[in-house]
Amino acid sequence: MASYSSLQVTIFLCIFFLSVNANEVTVGGETGDWKIPSSSSFSFNEWADKSRFLLGDFLVFSYEPGKDSVLQVTRVAYEKCNTTSPKASYTDGNTKVKLDQPGPVYFISGTEGHCKKGQKLRLVVFVPHSSAFSPAPSPSDGPAVAPTSGAAKLTSFFGVVGLVLGFWAFF
Repeated sequence: MASYSSLQVTIFLCIFFLSVNANEVTVGGETGDWKIPSSSSFSFNEWADKSRFLLGDFLVFSYEPGKDSVLQVTRVAYEKCNTTSPKASYTDGNTKVKLDQPGPVYFISGTEGHCKKGQKLRLVVFVPHSSAFSPAPSPSDGPAVAPTSGAAKLTSFFGVVGLVLGFWAFF
């Protein structure tokens, strides 16, 4: 009987973990090009405002390597188009960035003058509804503050224990 319960727990956990899918989102939508917007009617921020980005999703930036780059920056660097001290720098032409923290995230072009011409992106990363945390603050609320709850550690702990017990029942 105990192995039947363990089997149920294992199946449930496998289904749960398989159902938590990360999305790959191409920056800019259908056009998918990380470049200076061709008209004033397009803005990367307006595009991002129409989308919902979840923790674990991936942003895909497509651009010509050697002629452009992507910099992940702070809010202040984003506002001033400052390329001198990025949090991360990408130059490969097909960049995938995992959204691994909730709250506002900022990107600018690393090519001189491109950011001031609109090649910049601000978005907000939300925690999926199945999580124990509430959604991240909007960028206007200021910098994101890490949650102080231990619920994530607790949930992860029980998830791992459940998997170990489930697999243990099979052997």
